[in-house]
Amino acid sequence: MGKLTIDDLKKIKERVKKETALREGGSTVKITVHMGTCGIAAGAREVMDALLEEMNETDRQDIRVITSGCMGMCSSEPNVTVEMQDKDPVIYQHMDANKMRQVFKRHVLLGEVQTDFALARMKEEQQEKE
Repeated sequence: MGKLTIDDLKKIKERVKKETALREGGSTVKITVHMGTCGIAAGAREVMDALLEEMNETDRQDIRVITSGCMGMCSSEPNVTVEMQDKDPVIYQHMDANKMRQVFKRHVLLGEVQTDFALARMKEEQQEKE
């Protein structure tokens, strides 16, 4: 094998990232509820409770729910990021329990992005820069 170029390394990184991104634990969907202090103050606990209720009503075992701290966009809290395998991540803003239920039923289960609540739809090339 010859010397690897920067482009070769980027391609390898991209391939490995796609192969392992959401499959940890067999997951094809990852939902992150951002629960920093600002998120909790804005209602992130209620959003998480609604999400867990929806999770309990489905038999899907491929959905992973995690929490994280503040993503630095306090004015749009509570924020929720939905990542689905082979799709661009979507960040939802100003979430509440009802919006979370709708996002879960429509986006997570049916694949329909709820653009009314979306703050951003990230492209893979944007993620690699971070």
